[in-house]
Amino acid sequence: MIRGVHAVLHTTDATAARDFLRDKVGLPFHTEGDGWLVFDIAEGALGCHPSDRVSHEVTLYCDDLDATMKEASARGVEFSAIVEEDWGRVTTFKLPGGGPVRLYQPTYRRE
Repeated sequence: MIRGVHAVLHTTDATAARDFLRDKVGLPFHTEGDGWLVFDIAEGALGCHPSDRVSHEVTLYCDDLDATMKEASARGVEFSAIVEEDWGRVTTFKLPGGGPVRLYQPTYRRE
């Protein structure tokens, strides 16, 4: 039985990205030998959205976008302006060695 999703962020500077997610974003983690960090995300969701092209995306979500941004900003994370969508409040931050990562506060009901 499938128990969850393991997301992978491919980046040109994995060490800097891991350090950023641990130290700046504040994600919980454990190590898997040789200092390899695995980030422990407590829950997840998988959506299939219509598109004209095939792609995959990792999006993080939180319960309180303002509080999460304030906390991470104090550790040096820079966010884009918040956009209000029908499905949630959305911002992004740049991952070292990678592109933007979306963070949102859903306005839809999660089970």
